[in-house]
Amino acid sequence: AVINLCGSHELRAEHDQISCLVYLETDPVPKQVAVANGDLETIANLERYRYLFTYGENIGADDCLVPVGHFTWHATRPPVIVDWWQPHGNLRAAKTFTTVTSWTHTWNDVIWQDERWRWSKHYEFRKFQALPQHCSMPLELAVVGISDDEADQFRASGWHLRPSSEISEPNVYREYIRGSLGEFTVAKEQYVRPRTGWFSDRSVCYLAAGRPVVTQETGFSNFLPCGEGLLPFMTEEDVIAALEAIAGDYERHSAAALKIAREYFDANDVLHRLTATIGLL
Repeated sequence: AVINLCGSHELRAEHDQISCLVYLETDPVPKQVAVANGDLETIANLERYRYLFTYGENIGADDCLVPVGHFTWHATRPPVIVDWWQPHGNLRAAKTFTTVTSWTHTWNDVIWQDERWRWSKHYEFRKFQALPQHCSMPLELAVVGISDDEADQFRASGWHLRPSSEISEPNVYREYIRGSLGEFTVAKEQYVRPRTGWFSDRSVCYLAAGRPVVTQETGFSNFLPCGEGLLPFMTEEDVIAALEAIAGDYERHSAAALKIAREYFDANDVLHRLTATIGLL
């Protein structure tokens, strides 16, 4: 089998000789909507694969708005090697909830049934600009692509900001996550509005490090245990309650985060299920 991650490798004629070509989609919605809108190029390209996988675990469910029908999409999850993320030192030594993000994107919005689902995350972050003024937890964004004016606005609201370019090297990235108290982050509207069930591969790394995650609900609560270690939210009030709950019993939430990573995202299990589905096991 050959797996084309994100479809990032352009298919050539010789790839049609591969008996088990697999498309592994980490960013759901655009391909499904293109197919539903009759995009012949997208349809022809996807037809060259024997199996299609997606991180949109809720796609096809009754509460998901993403159109399906022409193709069978198999659900999968971001795999993580849990042992590589194990924390060191005093968990309480960390003081800040962090995340790593790109701010704006000017492409990849989709329109389905006269509704636009936006790709850029800054729309969602803006809804929570005032959050530091209403909670006791320090919040930091490691971010790229934010304008100086908007960065100043967020700092004035109480956010800590740093360039994500400082933590692009893998070991530095790992230490940044392990040195965080947990993750607070949003998801793209394109995942939230249609309830795709998408879950972040970065958030999985926080969980594997025993760092609780407070993240925007995309429908993943249909599949993952929530309330301890992983706390979904829809409103600012949800976020404040989640952060205060974690602060009140950090060790319990830390242990729950690591347990979720081991039971639901461990690379051995995730890849075993994928390879079993395509007939290698």
